[in-house]
Amino acid sequence: MALDLHAVCFDAIDPQGLARFWAGVLGWERTDDPEGAVALAPSDRTGFWLRFAPTPEAKSLQNRIHFDLTSAAAEDQDATVARALGLGASHLDIGQGPDAEHVVLADPEGNEFCVIEAGNSFLAGCGFLGAVNCDGTRDVGYFWSRALGWPLVWDQDEETAIQSPQGGPKITWSGPPLMPRPAKNRQHFDLTPAAGSDQQAEVERLISLGAKRIDVGQGAVSWVIMADPDGNEFCVLASRE
Repeated sequence: MALDLHAVCFDAIDPQGLARFWAGVLGWERTDDPEGAVALAPSDRTGFWLRFAPTPEAKSLQNRIHFDLTSAAAEDQDATVARALGLGASHLDIGQGPDAEHVVLADPEGNEFCVIEAGNSFLAGCGFLGAVNCDGTRDVGYFWSRALGWPLVWDQDEETAIQSPQGGPKITWSGPPLMPRPAKNRQHFDLTPAAGSDQQAEVERLISLGAKRIDVGQGAVSWVIMADPDGNEFCVLASRE
């Protein structure tokens, strides 16, 4: 039994506009989405999509997930920042201080992301989208390692990171203390049972690992909404035929 990370999903006031922004930043192309959201497919070895689903709720708290974009050289960092600003991003102060080498930005709906300086050894070889950086405990890093079958590539001082055996972005968890959690996170993971796996069997496996099913008013849908051990929502989509 196995699960694939199908997508990182954003709640968005303007899904079309936010998808255009991230397509421009990452150089990804729009693709058809079976669940009706606006979606971008990677043009590199990232391995998962981005999905943008409509919501009427504006962002109110700092997200528990943000992207780290890498730079091969100093001029690449400058170029990425300039491109993002030209597409509608803005500079953001989250307490990083004037000596920080990375640049913190917000997309047009306020979602934080970082443009990492050249020479960052932790993200070397990860690609342009270097990391999905999460606020979370060590235990939740262990949970996601087991859920996805991705090995731990970092486990020190309460911080963890996993990476697909095929490479691509790392998923990292920064350890406690955790930031305040909104009523519903604006970003979540969408998982798909791998070929030959069964949705219900995977849901039961995730429960055995510490997840739980939750009801957010979704009604009769084909996917199952769950929460990881830190309370973060994620979806298990229907099994592939």
